[in-house]
Amino acid sequence: MSAAPPLVFITGASSGIGQALAAQYHQAGWRLALVARRTDVIKNWAEARGYSASSYEIYSADVSQPDSIMAAGRACIARQGLPEVVIANAGISIGMDSREPDDIAVMAQVYATNNVGLAASFQPFIAPMVARGSGRLVGIGSVAGIRGLPGHGAYCSSKAAVISYCESLRGELRASGVRVITVNPGYIDTPLTQRNRYRMPFLLAPEEFARRAQRAIAAGGSYCVIPWQMAIATRLMRLLPDALFDRLAAGRPRKRRQGE
Repeated sequence: MSAAPPLVFITGASSGIGQALAAQYHQAGWRLALVARRTDVIKNWAEARGYSASSYEIYSADVSQPDSIMAAGRACIARQGLPEVVIANAGISIGMDSREPDDIAVMAQVYATNNVGLAASFQPFIAPMVARGSGRLVGIGSVAGIRGLPGHGAYCSSKAAVISYCESLRGELRASGVRVITVNPGYIDTPLTQRNRYRMPFLLAPEEFARRAQRAIAAGGSYCVIPWQMAIATRLMRLLPDALFDRLAAGRPRKRRQGE
């Protein structure tokens, strides 16, 4: 009997980058384990594309609740087997103003999804992947994690934490055969970015991002920025003296706060 196609587990699969990654992997012949709160959206999308029922499974989970997403991971292993690739993609982006008491709760909400949720997404798969001696854990960061921007305190710091967390995990799993890969998107044309009120250079369609991301994940490097132009831009940003960077960022439009 022929071996089953490889399996990829993707969180935040109901829209944007997650949905584009699902389409890219399906096109490449992979089986899909798709996770989101809006499972009906994923089901309607997959059926509209004519995906066979045997090619995907849908798991309902709230990534901001560790027990929920870890249960989805365990269910995936029980129903479909241990994935070759796990992509912790689910994330939220909300502007904040630390002078506002309500925005401290917004920061906690962003961290619960973007950071604790990412670690909880990986957790069910780490021990079995180590036992198998292979696997790829992919954290979706952002170029926003390279430097902090006014009004973006929650999102920028959460994505900086994604980068550091994945680096830490990579060191822990270095000799295990399990690779940890950080993928940092620049500006991708998704519902998350379409509400932004500032210029977004090198904007990519989600389908093109997914194509490049799959290629980078297959290559197995530890860290990448997509598109490459943003990789150069972020290196330059890191080199700017703080005083100059602060002046350049001061007049930049801020991310919309919750309710705006």
